[in-house]
Amino acid sequence: MAVVAAKILQKLEDKIKVLEYELHNELPREIKIAREHGDLSENAEYKAAKERQEIVRVHLERLKKRLTELSMVDVSKIPRDAVGWGSRVVLYDVQAENEVSYRLVTSEEADVANGLISTTSPIGRGLLGKKLGDVAEIRTPAGTKEFEVLRLSTIHDEE
Repeated sequence: MAVVAAKILQKLEDKIKVLEYELHNELPREIKIAREHGDLSENAEYKAAKERQEIVRVHLERLKKRLTELSMVDVSKIPRDAVGWGSRVVLYDVQAENEVSYRLVTSEEADVANGLISTTSPIGRGLLGKKLGDVAEIRTPAGTKEFEVLRLSTIHDEE
């Protein structure tokens, strides 16, 4: 598996460990302390701890599901000559008449301000499968954009 993929999986596993510790250690302790304050019907600490417990449980389930999905990604099926997950692209923005650079990442890693866009975002989806020289016409919430692929390196180039 590519180094990039391994890092993403490790990051998810680390988040899962933190949430599992909170769910199985910290929250039960908070709930126990809150119960000792008496009447549960008017106990804000108890209600807050129970709500947090449910939020953590749901988030943990989502992360575990995502970890399973990402563990099954076959990096060998990611194209070597076209934009795919892990690709770095330099694009020419036709409307703005300037170059922009992006790396296509998972939704967990997305950080648009730092050029990390999700493969599930409008621009990410619109770039998937594009090759050097291709022009992608992409509908975004801000309107339709046109990008020409000027440079491309795939996840395979970084191994």
